[in-house]
Amino acid sequence: MELNQQLEQEFEKLPLKEALQLVAARFPGKVAFSTSFGMEDQVISHVIGKNKIPLKVFTLDTGRMFNETYEVWQSTANVFDLNIDPFYPDAQEIQDFVNQRGINSMYLSVDNRKECCRIRKIEPLKRALQGVAVWVTGVRAAQSVNRQNFKLFEWDEAFQLIKFNPLLHWTDADVVDFIHQNHTPYNKLHDQGFLSIGCAPCTRAVQFGEDARAGRWWWEDSKKECGLHQTKVLADITDPELTQNID
Repeated sequence: MELNQQLEQEFEKLPLKEALQLVAARFPGKVAFSTSFGMEDQVISHVIGKNKIPLKVFTLDTGRMFNETYEVWQSTANVFDLNIDPFYPDAQEIQDFVNQRGINSMYLSVDNRKECCRIRKIEPLKRALQGVAVWVTGVRAAQSVNRQNFKLFEWDEAFQLIKFNPLLHWTDADVVDFIHQNHTPYNKLHDQGFLSIGCAPCTRAVQFGEDARAGRWWWEDSKKECGLHQTKVLADITDPELTQNID
């Protein structure tokens, strides 16, 4: 049986708490959760914090986030006594980029926007994932057409690790119900139609009938991804460091 099938079968029926506890136990010290403080991520942060699950929690601070995002960051850390490690873009790269292309050059071309994402998100993510075997995300299939093809476990070729999407099959209602029933802190921009929240210049409220990712880079005709979640289904992995705790 391929590793992806083994993991899918073992984890697909587990409640969120048990799934996070099990993956943390299987890969001690090598599991990291990335949060951007969206509703999905707040569900995972809530479960990690309330149950003191021993995995690393980090965020990418691009320097262009909404103030509401910083507010929910602080409240999440306070409510759950949760240490959230921030990772920032390289100051010199940002300075050079802005000097050469302009502070809002992402509106001028797709290349500019992707370069901005690379500096502010991809490069910091590389540092955040050093030494990590399993990257936990809040990705859900219902967020966009592109994400409907994602799996519970995937192999991320770019970062050479396993990606675990424990909320993949949660519906919008599942997420909202959890947030309200458990009084979980959340970004108040969600109440204004912002379903997927990234950098302030690159995010708008979603219109009726649009999918959750439509408000990201709305001026582009693209798949609405910045490069963080470009993965393929986890195939057979032979690296003993990744497989030794799966058998």
